[in-house]
Amino acid sequence: MIGYVTLGTSDLARAGNFYDALLAEIGAKRHMESERFIAWAVRPDQPALGVILPHDGAPASVGNGTMVALVVDSPEKVDRLYGKAIELGSRCEGPAGPRGPGFYAGYFRDLDGNKLNVFCMIAAPASA
Repeated sequence: MIGYVTLGTSDLARAGNFYDALLAEIGAKRHMESERFIAWAVRPDQPALGVILPHDGAPASVGNGTMVALVVDSPEKVDRLYGKAIELGSRCEGPAGPRGPGFYAGYFRDLDGNKLNVFCMIAAPASA
């Protein structure tokens, strides 16, 4: 259903470097860019994540309650991507770990303050 998500930035080069390093951890690369926009995807026919300088020229701002969720296929990849985000200067919004039956996630804010999480679905423990 989702084609792509964009996040506002006030520094395209800084955001580009952050997401190049972060998203490389899950095999994503730049697949579109211009002087105002960069987008990354694992494959061009899959959902993408982009950063953009706001069209109206106003400073980028963070949406209250807005979050982008990046799906991976294992708790180990959640841990790795979350750890990489923190290493790159992200602020923790909830460390990687189980978040209820079948859901494992870590939450962070990028260098512009945008909230993201990385998550995977895991098998819930069998009932006794």
